Amino acid sequence: MATTKIKEGDLVKVIAGKEKGKEGKVLSVDAKNNKVLVEGVNKVYKHSKPSVANQAGGIIEKEAPIDISNVMYLYKGKPVRIGFQGEKKDKVRVAKVDGKLEVID
Repeated sequence: MATTKIKEGDLVKVIAGKEKGKEGKVLSVDAKNNKVLVEGVNKVYKHSKPSVANQAGGIIEKEAPIDISNVMYLYKGKPVRIGFQGEKKDKVRVAKVDGKLEVID
C-alpha cells in the first residue's frame, strides 16, 4: 500500500463536492479506504436516544469522512500538489510550487 501524501494535522482545501472551497485541518486519515476527516467540513447530524453515556440524548453534530482525492494541501495559503523526494531514511514531503520543489516537513 502506498503512503498517503496528506497527514493528520495538515491544512487542506476541499476542491470537489458540496463542500468545495472550504478549508480545514485534517483530524484523521484512513489510508486503507482513502478517506480523510476534515474539521468543519461535511457535517452530519445523528439523532440519539438518551442513554447512560448521553443522558439528555438529542441531535449530535459531527464531521463525516470525505475522499482524499477531493482535498489539496495548503502551502502558504495556496493549494498545491505534494510529492516525495529522497530515498528511504532521507525521504521528505515536498510541495510542487511553480515548477519548483519546496520541503514541507
